[in-house]
Amino acid sequence: MHEMAITQSVIDAVCEHAAGRRVHSVTVEVGALCAVVPEAMRFCFEVAAEATVAEGARLVLVEIPGVGACRTCGAEFRLPDPILLCPCGSADVEIRAGRELRIRSMEVSEACAQPAVAATTPPR
Repeated sequence: MHEMAITQSVIDAVCEHAAGRRVHSVTVEVGALCAVVPEAMRFCFEVAAEATVAEGARLVLVEIPGVGACRTCGAEFRLPDPILLCPCGSADVEIRAGRELRIRSMEVSEACAQPAVAATTPPR
């Protein structure tokens, strides 16, 4: 399941950018043509977020439909899967949308959490 590796990368990036702040939600755009199963990613998110500042965060997946444009007839149409074939029969198709896989936004706490060592060590 490659969703775990992808989701772990999302968690790593989110935790890095959170800079110690608690993460409450993460919104990720997932294109219909990028070969990621949204339900698998939801499951992996919960597992990958354990023991991080993103533990308990809500994952919001925005699914982007596949859209293609035919270079032969000029039609723009939905692509439900990676089979690039225009209704006119042409395979000369440009993908315009559906390959997205990006973190759109994240919601974090305002205050930074101090590392446990800093909280118990007196200032010098």
